Amino acid sequence: PLSNMVNRALKRTLDIVGALFALLVFSIPMLVVAVLVKCTSKGPVIFSQVRVGLHNKEFKMYKFRSMSDARDENGNLLPDSKRLTKFGKLLRASSLDELPEIWNILKGDMSFVGPRPERRYFIEKIRKENPNYDYLYLMRPGLTSMATLHNGYTDTMEKMLIRLDMDLEYLQKRSLWLDFKLIVTTFLFIVNGKKF
Repeated sequence: PLSNMVNRALKRTLDIVGALFALLVFSIPMLVVAVLVKCTSKGPVIFSQVRVGLHNKEFKMYKFRSMSDARDENGNLLPDSKRLTKFGKLLRASSLDELPEIWNILKGDMSFVGPRPERRYFIEKIRKENPNYDYLYLMRPGLTSMATLHNGYTDTMEKMLIRLDMDLEYLQKRSLWLDFKLIVTTFLFIVNGKKF
């Protein structure tokens, strides 16, 4: 319908304007974080990982690096919990590691609000449990979502399936007003120190 096309175009326009404004506002904090990441551990400042987004297309999602490249005696990477740096813990707790994703929003890979982008490996596992995951390809993945706020970090299949149900609910209910409320709620959660 024409109304849906208008809403999608308006959402994309607001994403672009919002991303440009956010890059301007957060340019100094991002520079400070970049310097601290570089000074507190070895490795690149930015971490990138291939995720799946709109129309099932892959893209590189960017974050500030929060982990080291620590390996065991056989050269295998240590578990994530062992590689998280001290400054990385602070970045994750404050969600500052997510700031480079603003660039993904500006590029059109992501939106401010939408289902969190997932790796292909985990998507295939989720689809075996619930093939309705494919409906998420109708939306740009987001920086925040209903599931991010209310389901937290998804480290089990059970939580992944709950997240999927919430993302599918968002697909049915999505509107600019709902997006605004989710963005405000996300901001308040971060300010109050609530962990996702």
